[in-house]
Amino acid sequence: MQLKIGIIGSGSWATALAKILTDNALPINWWIRNELSANYMKKRKHNPEYLSTVNFNLDLLNIQSDIKQTINISDILLIAIPSSFLHDIFKDLPKDILKDKKVISAVKGILPHNNLLLNNYLAQEFNFNQYSYYSISGPCHAEEVAQEKLSYLTISGEDLEETNMIASFFQTNYIRTTINQDIYGTQYAGVLKNIYALGAGIAHGLDYGDNFLSVYITNCYRESIFLLKAQMHKENLCQEKIPDLHTSAYLGDLLVTSYSPHSRNRRFGNFIGKGYSIEATIAEMNMIAEGYKASKGMQNIIKELQISLPILECIYSILWEDKSPKEQMEKIAKILN
Repeated sequence: MQLKIGIIGSGSWATALAKILTDNALPINWWIRNELSANYMKKRKHNPEYLSTVNFNLDLLNIQSDIKQTINISDILLIAIPSSFLHDIFKDLPKDILKDKKVISAVKGILPHNNLLLNNYLAQEFNFNQYSYYSISGPCHAEEVAQEKLSYLTISGEDLEETNMIASFFQTNYIRTTINQDIYGTQYAGVLKNIYALGAGIAHGLDYGDNFLSVYITNCYRESIFLLKAQMHKENLCQEKIPDLHTSAYLGDLLVTSYSPHSRNRRFGNFIGKGYSIEATIAEMNMIAEGYKASKGMQNIIKELQISLPILECIYSILWEDKSPKEQMEKIAKILN
């Protein structure tokens, strides 16, 4: 019997993943919160808000605006909504609604009200079994998926056989997949790369060049590895589950998010570097840059871990303490090597 896949979310990343699944002729139950967008897609075969060049086979889509119904009729849930919205969307759901479900996280942040990754939040609020949890990481931009440019995904999960099965859903002629058991590391790497990409954007807005950015990103990677190892130690991960961190899910994702013009986090930082306020930047972009709120959550996490991440701390001070981008980037420049 074919497993039924439900998608929670309808942004650019959710739409890109829906394209991949339906290109593999996999039917999906798709929760789209906005009824106008849902009705538009049923008539016009594409998302009116994101990746509008992607046309869907409506025979493979069961579009709904009732999240409970979407979850109930699905065996596997692919969650692809901004982390800042997660708690409000899930808080009123029955506590047993995820029983016997598998969850795939395409969330690229931490829940801001409690600084938790999605798997920890689901375990805490829904008693969800981590062995039924998987995460998707890049490097992979939604815009390039829409254009069917060759891209790469890493699927992480505790059970390698099951993770391989999940990965098979996303393998196409334009998507290559790899797997590992590092659901913590890949998720934290996804959070960190968005924050560091904000810093890359700030540097670009301040007219720093490519030479500086290459050294900046090198040091960001070194800093992120330090945090990942500290977090792995805290989670008491078995040594055999700690992967090679010098791979695309960690370094590659940081590079593409820091350099690519598709990166909304880099774009957000660029506005800040050019002198825009946070409020003006949010209004100008009209999109969610996960790194902004994630920087506050990660600041709390590094305090709990009792470690120092000077680059991340400088970016946090720009975004949340109204410190001068120019002065903080000069401070970062002095510690790079």
